[in-house]
Amino acid sequence: MKTPITPLFLVITSVFISSLIVSNIVAVKLVDLWGLTLSAAIVVFPVTYIFGDIVTEVYGYSRARLVIWLGFFSNFLVVVFIKIGEWLPSASVWTHQQAYSTVLGYTPRILVASFVAYLFGEFANSFVLSKLKVLTHGKWLWSRTIGSTVVGQFIDSGIFISVAFVGVVPTSILLRIALSQWLFKVGYEAVATPLTYVMVGALKKREQIDAYDYETNFSPLKLL
Repeated sequence: MKTPITPLFLVITSVFISSLIVSNIVAVKLVDLWGLTLSAAIVVFPVTYIFGDIVTEVYGYSRARLVIWLGFFSNFLVVVFIKIGEWLPSASVWTHQQAYSTVLGYTPRILVASFVAYLFGEFANSFVLSKLKVLTHGKWLWSRTIGSTVVGQFIDSGIFISVAFVGVVPTSILLRIALSQWLFKVGYEAVATPLTYVMVGALKKREQIDAYDYETNFSPLKLL
Protein backbone atom coordinates (compact mmCIF):
# COMPACT_ATOMS: atom_id res chain seq x y z
CA MET A 1 0.00 0.00 0.00
CA LYS A 2 1.41 3.36 -1.04
CA THR A 3 1.70 6.14 1.51
CA PRO A 4 -0.09 9.45 0.80
CA ILE A 5 1.63 12.38 -0.88
CA THR A 6 1.60 15.08 1.78
CA PRO A 7 2.83 18.70 1.88
CA LEU A 8 5.91 17.64 3.86
CA PHE A 9 6.65 14.93 1.32
CA LEU A 10 6.58 17.60 -1.40
CA VAL A 11 8.98 19.79 0.61
CA ILE A 12 11.45 16.93 1.00
CA THR A 13 11.14 16.13 -2.70
CA SER A 14 11.91 19.76 -3.53
CA VAL A 15 15.05 19.70 -1.39
CA PHE A 16 16.14 16.43 -3.00
CA ILE A 17 15.69 17.74 -6.56
CA SER A 18 17.27 21.12 -5.78
CA SER A 19 20.33 19.44 -4.26
CA LEU A 20 20.67 17.16 -7.28
CA ILE A 21 20.50 20.02 -9.78
CA VAL A 22 22.86 22.26 -7.82
CA SER A 23 25.38 19.45 -7.40
CA ASN A 24 25.53 18.95 -11.17
CA ILE A 25 26.03 22.67 -11.78
CA VAL A 26 28.85 23.12 -9.24
CA ALA A 27 30.49 19.79 -10.13
CA VAL A 28 32.74 21.50 -12.68
CA LYS A 29 34.82 23.12 -9.92
CA LEU A 30 37.58 21.07 -8.31
CA VAL A 31 38.35 21.75 -4.66
CA ASP A 32 41.10 20.71 -2.26
CA LEU A 33 39.75 19.26 0.97
CA TRP A 34 42.28 17.89 3.44
CA GLY A 35 44.68 17.12 0.63
CA LEU A 36 42.05 15.41 -1.53
CA THR A 37 41.13 16.79 -4.95
CA LEU A 38 37.37 16.51 -5.22
CA SER A 39 34.49 18.03 -7.15
CA ALA A 40 32.68 20.87 -5.40
CA ALA A 41 29.55 18.73 -5.77
CA ILE A 42 30.92 16.54 -2.98
CA VAL A 43 29.43 18.90 -0.39
CA VAL A 44 25.97 18.95 -2.04
CA PHE A 45 25.34 15.61 -3.75
CA PRO A 46 25.39 13.50 -0.55
CA VAL A 47 22.37 15.55 0.58
CA THR A 48 20.35 13.71 -2.07
CA TYR A 49 21.26 10.42 -0.39
CA ILE A 50 20.34 11.75 3.04
CA PHE A 51 16.92 12.92 1.86
CA GLY A 52 16.52 9.79 -0.24
CA ASP A 53 17.07 7.78 2.94
CA ILE A 54 14.49 9.88 4.76
CA VAL A 55 11.89 9.35 2.03
CA THR A 56 12.46 5.58 1.93
CA GLU A 57 12.49 5.24 5.71
CA VAL A 58 9.31 7.23 6.30
CA TYR A 59 7.25 6.91 3.11
CA GLY A 60 8.55 3.65 1.63
CA TYR A 61 10.36 2.51 -1.51
CA SER A 62 7.52 3.32 -3.93
CA ARG A 63 7.58 6.99 -2.94
CA ALA A 64 11.37 7.05 -3.05
CA ARG A 65 11.19 5.61 -6.56
CA LEU A 66 8.88 8.46 -7.58
CA VAL A 67 11.29 11.04 -6.12
CA ILE A 68 14.27 9.48 -7.89
CA TRP A 69 12.53 9.64 -11.27
CA LEU A 70 11.30 13.19 -10.65
CA GLY A 71 14.90 14.15 -9.90
CA PHE A 72 16.09 12.47 -13.09
CA PHE A 73 13.56 14.19 -15.35
CA SER A 74 14.04 17.57 -13.64
CA ASN A 75 17.80 17.35 -14.08
CA PHE A 76 17.34 16.30 -17.70
CA LEU A 77 15.20 19.38 -18.36
CA VAL A 78 17.78 21.65 -16.75
CA VAL A 79 20.51 20.19 -18.97
CA VAL A 80 18.33 20.62 -22.08
CA PHE A 81 17.56 24.26 -21.36
CA ILE A 82 21.18 25.04 -20.47
CA LYS A 83 22.19 23.53 -23.82
CA ILE A 84 19.59 25.59 -25.66
CA GLY A 85 20.97 28.69 -23.96
CA GLU A 86 24.48 27.72 -25.07
CA TRP A 87 23.38 27.21 -28.69
CA LEU A 88 21.47 30.49 -29.00
CA PRO A 89 23.48 33.18 -30.87
CA SER A 90 25.22 35.58 -28.50
CA ALA A 91 24.39 39.29 -28.46
CA SER A 92 27.19 41.61 -29.53
CA VAL A 93 27.52 42.94 -25.97
CA TRP A 94 27.84 39.43 -24.52
CA THR A 95 31.49 38.46 -24.17
CA HIS A 96 31.18 35.51 -21.82
CA GLN A 97 30.14 32.71 -24.16
CA GLN A 98 33.27 30.68 -23.46
CA ALA A 99 32.82 31.03 -19.70
CA TYR A 100 29.19 29.93 -20.05
CA SER A 101 30.19 26.86 -22.06
CA THR A 102 33.04 26.01 -19.70
CA VAL A 103 31.00 26.19 -16.52
CA LEU A 104 27.58 25.01 -17.69
CA GLY A 105 28.45 22.90 -20.72
CA TYR A 106 28.67 19.12 -20.47
CA THR A 107 30.26 16.65 -22.84
CA PRO A 108 27.93 13.80 -23.91
CA ARG A 109 30.13 11.27 -22.13
CA ILE A 110 29.96 13.14 -18.82
CA LEU A 111 26.20 13.48 -19.14
CA VAL A 112 25.69 9.77 -19.77
CA ALA A 113 27.99 8.92 -16.86
CA SER A 114 26.14 11.29 -14.54
CA PHE A 115 22.64 10.11 -15.44
CA VAL A 116 23.44 6.39 -15.35
CA ALA A 117 25.40 6.62 -12.09
CA TYR A 118 22.61 8.62 -10.46
CA LEU A 119 19.89 6.11 -11.33
CA PHE A 120 21.82 3.00 -10.38
CA GLY A 121 23.22 4.54 -7.19
CA GLU A 122 19.96 6.02 -5.91
CA PHE A 123 17.88 2.92 -6.63
CA ALA A 124 20.47 0.69 -4.97
CA ASN A 125 20.54 2.99 -1.95
CA SER A 126 16.76 2.98 -1.56
CA PHE A 127 16.43 -0.78 -2.17
CA VAL A 128 19.09 -1.67 0.43
CA LEU A 129 17.62 0.66 3.05
CA SER A 130 14.12 -0.68 2.48
CA LYS A 131 15.23 -4.31 2.78
CA LEU A 132 17.32 -3.58 5.88
CA LYS A 133 14.36 -1.88 7.56
CA VAL A 134 12.28 -5.03 7.18
CA LEU A 135 15.21 -7.22 8.22
CA THR A 136 15.91 -5.18 11.38
CA HIS A 137 12.21 -4.67 12.18
CA GLY A 138 12.71 -0.92 12.09
CA LYS A 139 15.56 -0.88 14.62
CA TRP A 140 19.05 0.59 14.25
CA LEU A 141 18.29 3.33 11.74
CA TRP A 142 22.00 4.18 11.58
CA SER A 143 22.78 0.74 10.16
CA ARG A 144 20.33 1.33 7.31
CA THR A 145 21.34 4.87 6.41
CA ILE A 146 25.06 4.15 6.47
CA GLY A 147 24.79 0.64 5.02
CA SER A 148 22.65 1.76 2.09
CA THR A 149 25.01 4.68 1.43
CA VAL A 150 28.02 2.36 1.37
CA VAL A 151 26.35 0.35 -1.40
CA GLY A 152 24.69 3.21 -3.29
CA GLN A 153 27.67 5.55 -3.30
CA PHE A 154 30.03 2.72 -4.25
CA ILE A 155 27.89 2.00 -7.32
CA ASP A 156 27.43 5.70 -8.11
CA SER A 157 31.13 6.58 -7.85
CA GLY A 158 32.25 3.44 -9.67
CA ILE A 159 29.90 3.92 -12.62
CA PHE A 160 30.51 7.65 -12.99
CA ILE A 161 34.30 7.43 -12.85
CA SER A 162 34.37 4.43 -15.19
CA VAL A 163 31.98 5.75 -17.84
CA ALA A 164 33.31 9.31 -17.74
CA PHE A 165 37.08 8.81 -17.60
CA VAL A 166 38.20 5.27 -18.50
CA GLY A 167 40.66 5.53 -21.39
CA VAL A 168 41.26 9.21 -20.66
CA VAL A 169 42.77 9.12 -17.16
CA PRO A 170 45.22 6.43 -15.94
CA THR A 171 43.51 3.59 -14.09
CA SER A 172 45.54 4.08 -10.91
CA ILE A 173 44.40 7.70 -10.68
CA LEU A 174 40.79 6.75 -11.41
CA LEU A 175 40.81 4.20 -8.61
CA ARG A 176 42.23 6.76 -6.21
CA ILE A 177 39.61 9.35 -7.18
CA ALA A 178 36.74 6.86 -6.94
CA LEU A 179 37.91 5.60 -3.54
CA SER A 180 38.36 9.13 -2.21
CA GLN A 181 34.88 10.17 -3.31
CA TRP A 182 33.28 7.02 -1.95
CA LEU A 183 34.94 7.32 1.47
CA PHE A 184 34.13 11.02 1.72
CA LYS A 185 30.46 10.48 0.85
CA VAL A 186 30.09 7.62 3.33
CA GLY A 187 31.78 9.72 6.00
CA TYR A 188 29.43 12.59 5.16
CA GLU A 189 26.44 10.30 5.73
CA ALA A 190 27.86 9.04 9.01
CA VAL A 191 28.41 12.57 10.33
CA ALA A 192 24.88 13.55 9.27
CA THR A 193 23.32 10.54 11.05
CA PRO A 194 22.17 12.50 14.15
CA LEU A 195 20.39 15.02 11.90
CA THR A 196 18.80 12.16 9.97
CA TYR A 197 17.52 10.67 13.23
CA VAL A 198 15.95 13.99 14.22
CA MET A 199 14.27 14.52 10.84
CA VAL A 200 13.00 10.95 10.55
CA GLY A 201 11.62 10.99 14.09
CA ALA A 202 9.89 14.34 13.57
CA LEU A 203 8.40 13.27 10.24
CA LYS A 204 7.06 9.96 11.51
CA LYS A 205 5.44 11.73 14.45
CA ARG A 206 3.99 14.56 12.36
CA GLU A 207 2.87 12.45 9.40
CA GLN A 208 1.84 9.38 11.39
CA ILE A 209 3.56 7.33 8.68
CA ASP A 210 6.18 4.62 9.06
CA ALA A 211 6.22 2.49 5.90
CA TYR A 212 7.48 -1.09 5.70
CA ASP A 213 7.98 -2.61 2.24
CA TYR A 214 6.72 -6.13 2.86
CA GLU A 215 4.97 -6.63 -0.47
CA THR A 216 6.40 -3.80 -2.55
CA ASN A 217 7.18 -4.14 -6.24
CA PHE A 218 10.83 -3.07 -6.34
CA SER A 219 11.03 -2.63 -10.11
CA PRO A 220 12.68 0.75 -10.80
CA LEU A 221 10.60 1.07 -13.97
CA LYS A 222 7.27 1.29 -12.12
CA LEU A 223 6.68 5.02 -11.67
CA LEU A 224 3.46 4.99 -9.61
